[in-house]
Amino acid sequence: MHETETRPRWIVPMRPRSPDEPHRVATPLELFFDLVFVVAVAQAAAGLHHGIAEGHASEAIVSFALVFFGTWWAWMNFTWFASAYDNNDIPYRLLVFVQMTGALILASGVEPIFAERDLTISVIGYVVMRVASTAQWLRAANADPEHRPAAIRYAVGVALCQVVWVLLLFTPESWHLPGFVLFAIAELLVPVWAERAAHTTWHLHHIIERYGLFTLILLGEAILSTSTAIRTAIDEGALNGNLVSIILGGLLIVYSMWWLYFYQPIHHNLLSSIRAAFVWAYGHLFVFVATAAVGAGLSVVIDQVTHHAEISVEAAGMALALPSALYVFSVWALQEQPRSKTLFDTLVHPVTALLILFTPFTANPVLFTGLLLAALVVIRLIRHLE
Repeated sequence: MHETETRPRWIVPMRPRSPDEPHRVATPLELFFDLVFVVAVAQAAAGLHHGIAEGHASEAIVSFALVFFGTWWAWMNFTWFASAYDNNDIPYRLLVFVQMTGALILASGVEPIFAERDLTISVIGYVVMRVASTAQWLRAANADPEHRPAAIRYAVGVALCQVVWVLLLFTPESWHLPGFVLFAIAELLVPVWAERAAHTTWHLHHIIERYGLFTLILLGEAILSTSTAIRTAIDEGALNGNLVSIILGGLLIVYSMWWLYFYQPIHHNLLSSIRAAFVWAYGHLFVFVATAAVGAGLSVVIDQVTHHAEISVEAAGMALALPSALYVFSVWALQEQPRSKTLFDTLVHPVTALLILFTPFTANPVLFTGLLLAALVVIRLIRHLE
């Protein structure tokens, strides 16, 4: 085990950790970091839920995308940096605490984004997180000559992006959305630019575990939002046969989502090159977005059944069907399609995703979506055993 994991010192040189280090798992600080991000994800999912239920789907989806991108991107950058340079010394811990504080500030700005597209508080929180990240990269550049060109590029790129985020707040409101898209693309390009100078190290098993843990957090949010909505329905005496079938369908959906992601180990070939790692890492945005949105969709359906939503049955069903289909398709694209050996294996996920999109026009879209996902799990298990 890395000595700095068990015996932190005041200042330890931030040298790259070995990618072959045995028994490399998430640290207590990383798990603590994830818990803070639960707050931001929960706020974003709640805003999406209420926005769709109130008949403002397009505005809610845009606001959800803005919040989720900032949350995901900050989490992902921390995760990959920690995989390469986590030395667990006091300055490292303090800078992570600053990043966590920024995440809490970002979460407190979620409601203004959904209410009036006011980015101010969330941008401030995001900048706090990223300034701390810049400091981490400067420490790495100082202690790691071999990867210094990449670390410097990371620090410069991240810092420049924060300047433009702050400047965006002083532009007319009509510029905010296109500006956000442009600057988000710039953020995504920083690692691509930096890694061309010198590939930073990362630990394969550690990265896979970290992504799996974040998926579990998002699945937990889906269960929590559904549980809250069901509790409300029970308290109001609205529990009936239709709602019971929704509950059963919701459980099938969440359990099947877990099984589809974790039913077999992620093949190491999926991250065998820097290009493959970028595709896998960035592509998980769709897995994470879909997972969080499924919880919101389940809550919307329950609101509609209990007469707390201002939308049609079909619109409520689509709020669940779209993220469920996106989840199936994105998991297939990232983990199943690269290792598919037959035409059947190639098509079973996309066909299931397509069928899910028709469930809003059935008698019980939640139950039918759950049954389709459960059937896909059974098919994958059978194919795995052959």
